[in-house]
Parts: sequence; C-alpha cells; structure tokens
Amino acid sequence: MTVIWVNGKLSKPEKAVVSPLDHGILVGDGVFETICVYDRVPFAWRRHYERLLTSAAGLGLAVPASFELLKAANKVIASNDLDHARLRVTITGGPGPLGSERTDAPETVIVAIGTIPDWADAEKCVVVPWRRNEYGATTGLKTISYAENVRALNYARLMGAGEAIFLNTRGNICEATGSNIFFVKDEVLVTPPLSSGCLAGVTRDLVLLLAKNLGIATSEQDLSFSVVSEVSEAFLTSTTREVQAIAQIDDVIIPNSASHIVKHLSEAYTDLRRRECDP
Repeated sequence: MTVIWVNGKLSKPEKAVVSPLDHGILVGDGVFETICVYDRVPFAWRRHYERLLTSAAGLGLAVPASFELLKAANKVIASNDLDHARLRVTITGGPGPLGSERTDAPETVIVAIGTIPDWADAEKCVVVPWRRNEYGATTGLKTISYAENVRALNYARLMGAGEAIFLNTRGNICEATGSNIFFVKDEVLVTPPLSSGCLAGVTRDLVLLLAKNLGIATSEQDLSFSVVSEVSEAFLTSTTREVQAIAQIDDVIIPNSASHIVKHLSEAYTDLRRRECDP
C-alpha cells in the first residue's frame, strides 16, 4: 500500500487530510516537481529543487529547505516497495477563499510516489489545435494548473498517439504536454528556446550538456512546424521518459536512421544516471 507525506506526516493516501478549500484544489494555485527514483535514490535532486524554487517564487509560495524536503522524500521512498519510481513534490497555496485571492494560511506540502509508465521505444505524437502562450503569467513555471495538458493528452490518445505537441502563439513548436522536444537537422541537435514558452526541463538541460560532451553541435532556435519534414531524427525528453525517440508527428514519419544521435544520447543519459545521482 502506498504511503505519502503530507505536511510533516506519513500516512496512506486515504487517511491523508488536505482541506477541500485548499487553493490548489480550488484554483490550481501550486507548483510541483516529478523526480525519478533509481535504486531508491532521487535523481538530480538539486536541479529539481532549484526549479521548484523558481516556480514557487513565480507564484509567491514558500518552499521548505532542501534538506527538509529530501528527508521527507527519503521517508516516502523507504516506506514504499519501489526501487524505480517517480516521486512527486507538490506545494500549494494552502487553504484559501473561493476566489483567486489568498489568505495568510501556510502552504500545503505533499510528497507522493508511484510507478513509472511503461513507455514505448518510440512515441507517436500529434500537434493539438490549442496554442501555448509564451507571454503568460505562468509561462516557464511548473504549476499544477494542468487542465490544458490533460485535454491535449486526451486529444492525442483519441488520435492514437501517446503525446501531444503544442505550438505557441507565433506558430512555432513549443513543447509537449510533459516533455521537451528535440530534432536532428543536418547533423545539428535543435530544440525550441525557452523564449518559445517551453518549460526548462531538467532532462532537457542534461541532454544539452551531454550533447556538448559528445561533440554534437546544438542550437536553441525558433522552429516552425515545417521543420518536421526536414529532420533525420526526433525525440522527447522528460524525467520519466528520459530520452525517447519520436516515430511520427501527425502524418510525418521520422526516420531516426541518420547518425542515430538519439541512440547515443539515450545511452549517455543512462550512463550518467548510473554514475551520478545528482549531476
């Protein structure tokens, strides 16, 4: 039975208490991080914690000290029989009024754990008809306001795909619902810049560093959808997907057969996480 941590206490989910007036429930006022656990050790904790701080600062939320959250995370990991799992740290605005205004109530802090999806070797993606707003108040923050992603992913599933891709208001490729996107074009690894409105993915940053170490040329640049028909490889990056090839985007088949950069980066990422728990 899963054990979670809520505001300093370990409990089973059905016994945990979160106010029905919590601002996270009422208005999506909160932030979160998903962290992979390998052999019962959280991977890239520092990077995830730093991004949590950035997201929380954007919403004006307080975050417990890193050592306090890590202690809670380790308690949750130790209380569950999962060597390889995804750990989620969620911080909300705490109990609040029925509108957007806040009170001075303390934040709600939750640490939960669960299994990782069994991802396909290569994913089929579709572009959804809705746009990411690269100028929005929460752009670049990992908030719990995920209704847009839920709708987009459901759209993708109805279309027989496993991930949905958003364009931004300028019509350029932005990101997927829970992943960053990379392409290989003319032997150069290209990905949308943060100014496109995409999240600064932890795995995205690590892959860019690995590419540099492998001598692979990289470029962060605005990408129109037309680039999809010009690339030799494409892949998604995320905490749980790691480096996952893209087999198809809409009706375009991605060959993934030129220099196999996706294969090299996938192997390099696996090697990194085996060598270092906090790169």
